Amino acid sequence: MARYTCSFTVSVPSDHLLPLLVELLQDCQLDIQYYTGDYIIAREVPGHVPFPKLITVEVLIDKSKCTETETRMSIVIKNEELPLQLDNYCRQMFEVIKQSIESSHHWHLIESLAG
Repeated sequence: MARYTCSFTVSVPSDHLLPLLVELLQDCQLDIQYYTGDYIIAREVPGHVPFPKLITVEVLIDKSKCTETETRMSIVIKNEELPLQLDNYCRQMFEVIKQSIESSHHWHLIESLAG
């Protein structure tokens, strides 16, 4: 199973972040499967790649470390593909989504830590 993680700190209150993230993930051609006030699961829509390559994105908003102006979130992007190559499909989609978050005009990126 391929799995990539990243943490971000952005300059937006946590209660405003969730709808912005839902929109961003939908813009990346992902279908929102589930969300609460601090957690989102999104999946890639079948049809473009084989089923084992379809990615799942999990976003956790860390409300314990939020301030009025900053929010920390962690993202996990995974699929069932074995990461036999460094530049596999899951890694490519990870980079696309990571870049979308880093360059979003909805907030100012304070910190980005890839794991």
